[in-house]
Amino acid sequence: MVVASIAWVAPAQTQTTAPTSGGIKPKAVATVPLRPALQKPADTANAMAQAERLALQSDLAWVGEYNGAISGDVSERMVAAIKDYQKTKGGRPTGVLNPQERSVLAETARRRQENVGWKLVTDAATGVRLGIPIKLVPQQTSDASGVKWSSPTGTVQVLLTRRKEANPTTAKLADQEKKDPPGRAVDYTVVKPDFFVLSGLQGLKKFYVRGTFRGDEVRILTILYDQATENIVEPVVIAMSSAFDAFPSGAGGPPPRRTVDYGTGVVVTDDGAILADREVTDGCLAITIGGLGHADRLADDKDHNLALLHVYGARGLKAFSLATGAAKSFVEITGIADPQNQAGGSTVTSVRAQIAQVGTEGDLALSPPPGLGFSGAPALEGDGKFAGLALLKPLVVATVAAANAPPAAQAVLVQPDIVAAFLKANGVSAGGTSTDAKASVVRVICVRK
Repeated sequence: MVVASIAWVAPAQTQTTAPTSGGIKPKAVATVPLRPALQKPADTANAMAQAERLALQSDLAWVGEYNGAISGDVSERMVAAIKDYQKTKGGRPTGVLNPQERSVLAETARRRQENVGWKLVTDAATGVRLGIPIKLVPQQTSDASGVKWSSPTGTVQVLLTRRKEANPTTAKLADQEKKDPPGRAVDYTVVKPDFFVLSGLQGLKKFYVRGTFRGDEVRILTILYDQATENIVEPVVIAMSSAFDAFPSGAGGPPPRRTVDYGTGVVVTDDGAILADREVTDGCLAITIGGLGHADRLADDKDHNLALLHVYGARGLKAFSLATGAAKSFVEITGIADPQNQAGGSTVTSVRAQIAQVGTEGDLALSPPPGLGFSGAPALEGDGKFAGLALLKPLVVATVAAANAPPAAQAVLVQPDIVAAFLKANGVSAGGTSTDAKASVVRVICVRK
């Protein structure tokens, strides 16, 4: 919710009088109260948390009012988008959304995201991460040059292409894309040192291209769509552009840390102890628990990637029962998806996953892995008892030496005895009685530099 913050300055109650002399009555001067200092819309936005600004920009893009980068940076374009949205809804264009306006915006964006089947996916061959409107482009094909998603009739097409090129630059790549295929009419161009963007007409279709490179590896996202579909597709294009992460893993190492990371935590004591993912909460300038406020990280377990958080002064928390059951083949994972997966919302949802033993140490893999934001979520077996903690694993590009090794699990289940031992070692007596996982999970937000 975004609440306008208005600072009022108390009116001055002073008078100026002329010096008195020889019985002359002083001349009265009217007191003029000072006008309140009104906070500008941009100041209000800058006072918001980074995560809130990201969610706000994303929602505005999904309803077709904002066409800039979803970066969390405040700009005149963002404020203008808020005013345009308010005017569209018949409200006063203040540039600051009241709680009711913010709620309606989030719900509208969520429905539009759901209507197109918005989903963040990872290309198995390269590790490229991008958002795909699965309902618009359900058909997928791939070859050595990349991946193509398409609607049944080809009305909308999404192409992820990759190639090797000697000494590429974004300027040279942009020039090549303007000419190939022939007949492209470019009406918008942005060329930065690390990426380029083109858009315009390609025959009877509109097109959008975003590309980048690392070393001699070039990766380009192209979106083609019939002009008749632009009202539906163009908001999706903005979301896809912002979600496109061409080199998420670096050169054979772990993926770079996001500025804002989201996970799920499970409340384990009524006084605010929360179990979470160590990776999500590592290196944070601040950790926030959605709806509750700041949290401290008290302990961590590097071997099993567990973290113990504590939020102080919270009331009405429902500590989850860690009474265990015997997990068999499937578990239900209850968590809070990344805001980009639910149009900035924070709805608690559940997904089902199959469990299987991997390696020789009894580790359990989850398939399919839950989406972004679910790392740290509790997994429940058939009768609702605690089966462990679901953790997403960072994507690592395979090295040559590991080319023949089994693929690493993208999500694992930390078993209940490990969780219990971690809590006991840190003096936490987890005697929660709640059996409603949806009432006991919270969103964990990590803000980094």
